[in-house]
Amino acid sequence: MAAELEEKTDRYEGLLADALDAAEPAAPAGTPLAEAADDCLEMARSYLDDGRHFRESGDPVNALASFSYGHGWLDAGARLGVLSVPSEGHLFTV
Repeated sequence: MAAELEEKTDRYEGLLADALDAAEPAAPAGTPLAEAADDCLEMARSYLDDGRHFRESGDPVNALASFSYGHGWLDAGARLGVLSVPSEGHLFTV
């Protein structure tokens, strides 16, 4: 079971990092929608950092949860239309 948790945590960390690299604000800078996009991106980055901290502290369960929540922020931003994300590939569900 520990090996499965480690594999899943690795996979979700990579997925979140790649998704963060691919996501961009969908509206011009300075607009309310761009601010909402920035909030989504900042929350995702924070959860990525938190997950890495939990992992280094020997807490893979909270690391996995953090990576999952971070990706949820990106998916929400994409579904709301404030983030521009690739429609092809495995990074997003939109």
